[in-house]
Amino acid sequence: MSNEQVSDHPADSVSGKERKRRRVNTSGIRNFGLETSCDQTPCYKDSKDVNAGSSPSSEAKGQGPCKVLSTKSGRQIGKSSHQTVPAIKSKGKFAKKMHEICSLPLITADQYASHSAMLSSLVVAWSPMLKLSSDMCLVPENNSSNWFSLLAVGAKSGKISFWRIHAPEYYSIEQSGAPTAVELIGILQVHNSWVTAISWALLASDSSNPQVLLATGSSDGSVRIWIGHGEELLKSFEVNNAPFYLLNEIININAVPVSVLSLMPSQSLHKILLAVGKGSGAFEVWIGDISVKKFNRAGSYDAHDQVVTGLAWAFDGCFLYSCSQDNFVRSWSLRGSSLTEVAIPSSSPGLRSVSDLPDVFISCLGLVVSPSNLAVAMVRSFDVNQLDHMYEARLQKAAVEFFWIGGQQKDILSNTSLGFDIEGFPGFSEKELVYWESNILWSLKQYEHWDKPLVVWDIIAALLAFKQSASHYVDHVLVKWLSLSLVDSHVEHSIEMILPHVCKSFSKAASRQLHLLNIICRRVLLSEMKADEINSNLLNLGGLGEADFTQDKQHNLWMELLSSSERELRERLVGLSFSAYKSIASNTASCSPEPGQWYPHGIPQMEQWVAHHNCDVHEQLKVLASEIRTCKRTDCIEREAEEQCTYCSAPVPFDSPEFSFCKGLESNGGIGQKHKLARCAVSMQVCPTTPLWLCKCCHRWTSNLAPETHFMMPQYSIDFRLSPQSSPVKEVSKPLCPFCGILLQRFQPEFLLSALPV
Repeated sequence: MSNEQVSDHPADSVSGKERKRRRVNTSGIRNFGLETSCDQTPCYKDSKDVNAGSSPSSEAKGQGPCKVLSTKSGRQIGKSSHQTVPAIKSKGKFAKKMHEICSLPLITADQYASHSAMLSSLVVAWSPMLKLSSDMCLVPENNSSNWFSLLAVGAKSGKISFWRIHAPEYYSIEQSGAPTAVELIGILQVHNSWVTAISWALLASDSSNPQVLLATGSSDGSVRIWIGHGEELLKSFEVNNAPFYLLNEIININAVPVSVLSLMPSQSLHKILLAVGKGSGAFEVWIGDISVKKFNRAGSYDAHDQVVTGLAWAFDGCFLYSCSQDNFVRSWSLRGSSLTEVAIPSSSPGLRSVSDLPDVFISCLGLVVSPSNLAVAMVRSFDVNQLDHMYEARLQKAAVEFFWIGGQQKDILSNTSLGFDIEGFPGFSEKELVYWESNILWSLKQYEHWDKPLVVWDIIAALLAFKQSASHYVDHVLVKWLSLSLVDSHVEHSIEMILPHVCKSFSKAASRQLHLLNIICRRVLLSEMKADEINSNLLNLGGLGEADFTQDKQHNLWMELLSSSERELRERLVGLSFSAYKSIASNTASCSPEPGQWYPHGIPQMEQWVAHHNCDVHEQLKVLASEIRTCKRTDCIEREAEEQCTYCSAPVPFDSPEFSFCKGLESNGGIGQKHKLARCAVSMQVCPTTPLWLCKCCHRWTSNLAPETHFMMPQYSIDFRLSPQSSPVKEVSKPLCPFCGILLQRFQPEFLLSALPV
C-alpha cells in the first residue's frame, strides 16, 4: 500500500465500480435545505401570532397533542369558511365524535407553532454514556441511576431539545421492560435556521464529573461548539435553561449549508478534532484547544462533486473517511495539522475485490467506523435502473456495505518485517501484514479499559478471515499480544514457550484481559468446535474422546489456556461471593434484596467447588472458604446445600459447575428417568424453569447476575473486597457473562436471523 498523496479521485477509491460513469444530480446542491416543508402553517386568522422560532417557554407550556382550535359548535377556525367532515353513517357516532372534539383543551397559536417545530425534527444524535461518581452528586430525586445518556433532537426552528435517558435501575429477563427514566432537561436555541447536523464528544471520561462537547451545524452554514458538565446535566430539570454553554462559533453564516459533522477528542490533552461536511461536496477540518477556547482551521478540501453525506474519524483521529452522494468514499490521513488523501487498502482478508461487486449502487448515504476501527460500514442506495423492476426495485432501497481498513498505515513503524516467510499469504504484501498486525494490537489494547463495551465482532471477523488462508499469521499476532499484555515481554517466542508463562501470570491480569482472551480462544482458535463441545472438553465429562480429538499439540495448548483463564475468573467470582456473605453475616441490621442489587447466591455450591478443586485454587480462597463455615447464618441468603430437580423433585448432587443429573425418583421398584439440569454460570445453582440469560459466546445459562466489581478487577484480589464506592447491599449487578464479559441475551430460536453483521 502506498502512502503517497493522491490528487483528485484516486484509482483505488471505493465506489460501486471504479470505472463507472458517476451520475450527477442535475438539481445540484443548491436545493439542499431549501425544499418546502410538509408541515403547513396553522390556519389562524391572525398569521402574525404564528412564530416558528417561539421561545422555549412556549414549548414547555404546551401539554398534549397539537389540536386545531374549535368552537362549541365544532366548527374549525381558519381562513376558509369551508370545512371537510368525514362521512359517518351513524348519526350517533358523529355526535359522539363531535362531543369528544369539543371537550379537547384549547392551545394558543404559539403553543401550536412550538409543538409543530418539535415535530419537525431533522436530525438526532446520542451522547456517549455519562457516569457520575456517587461521592460527587447525590442520587437523583426519582431514584434513577447516575448512568445516563443524552438524546439531542434538532428541529427546523433552530432549536435542540435534550432528553436524558437513565440506565435501567435493574435488568430482568422475566420482565419485558425494566423501569427507565426519560426526562426533557432543556431546549436550546442553537441556530437561527434549520439544525442539519449534530455530533457529540466526551472529555475526561475517567473523572468524577465528565464534560461533553456538542457540535451543531445549520442550513445557514454556521457551526458552533457547546460544552456541558455532567453534574449539571444530571440535575437539570429547567426546560427553559438547557445546561449547555457556547464555547465557540467555528464558522459564521454563509451560503453553503452544513450537511454532516464529526467530533473526535485528540490524543493530546484538551485537543479536539472537528470535520465539517458541506452541501457543496467540500469539507473542512478544524483543530481546537478546549483550555483556551481556540480553534484553527487545518484546511478545506473539495473532496466530492455532490453533498457530503458522511464523515468518520478512525484510530484516534489519525484517519478521516468521507462519503458523498457521488458514490465515492475517500480516506484521509492527518499528520500534525496537515490532511492528505491516501489510498484505501485494496486487499481484504476473506473478501472478494471491489471490482467483483455488483454494479447496482448509485450513491453513498452515510458511513460509520466499527468499534475496533478495523472496518467501515457504508449505507449505499441502489440504482433502480439496474434492479429487476418486478421484484427487487419494490423491496430493495439500500444496503450496508462493509470494507476493511485494518491495512492502513497508522504509525511509522521502525520494523516492517514479520520475521517469517509470507509466501502462504496470497494477495498481501509484507508491509500490509505488518500494518494489520499493528492495528489489531492497537484495537486489542483499547479494550483493556473496563468501561469500554466489549464489542469485538470486527476483530473476530478479521482474525477468522486470516485464519482461513494464513493460520500461522493469526498465531503470530495473538502470541505477540499475549507477550505484551500478560507476560510483558517484547521478545518473539513460540507458542509452546509463551503459553505456559501466560497461564502463570493470570493472577496479575485484569478481568477484562481474561474476558478478551476467552472470546478469542472460543471464536477464533477453537472455532471448529461448538461451544457445548468446548465446555464438555474443559470438564472432561464426556465430550470428544481421544479417538475423535485429533487436533495438534497447539490446539491442546489453547484449550489448556482457556481452562486456566476460566478457572481464574471463577475463583474471583467465588471470592467476591464469600467476601460479601461475610460482610452481610456480620451486619446486625436486617437486609432485604432489592431489584438491581447484587446478593451472593449459591454459597453451598461454591464451597463444594472449592473443595473439589482444593489443589488448584489460591490459598487466599481456601482461607476465605474456611471462614465462611464459621459465619452465622443469615436469613437474607439461603444456605441449603441439598438441591431438587425442577422436573421430578429428586435430589441433585453437585457434580460440576456446568450441569448435573438428578438421582431420579423410585417408581415400581426401579429408578425413574434422570434429568440433565444446567447450572447457573454465576451461582452454580440449578437453573430454574423461568426464562434465563444466555451468553452467545460460551453458551452458558445464567439466572443470577454477577456483580459489577467482578468485571473491574485489575488482578487477583487478596481480600476480595468490593469496589470502594459500593457495599454488599448496594453492589450493582450487570447483565454480562462472567467468563466472556459480553452482554447476555434472551434465548432466541435458531431460525431467526443473527443480529451480528458477520
